[in-house]
Amino acid sequence: MIETGASLALLVVGYLIATSAKDVIRLLISLELMFSAVFLSLVPLFTNPAMVAEGNAIAILTVFTSAGELLILISAIIFLDRKFRSTSIETVTKGGDAL
Repeated sequence: MIETGASLALLVVGYLIATSAKDVIRLLISLELMFSAVFLSLVPLFTNPAMVAEGNAIAILTVFTSAGELLILISAIIFLDRKFRSTSIETVTKGGDAL
């Protein structure tokens, strides 16, 4: 039960940081915080012996999804920094063109 509460708290903190982030680095950190909250919410699946197989499958799927998301975000940050020489979100508009 405490895992669920801690997971929910981390998810809310990550969401609040993501909505107020001004640069891509903070956005990446907040997204990783939210993914950590999802990982923490998986812990109760392993406490029930009948749910261990399903918990393992969900954990593996979540790890691969998180790893893919992380690789895409890091490459997006690299491209953003190379193009605009900044990681500020305000310099990017729809379509990736600067104002």
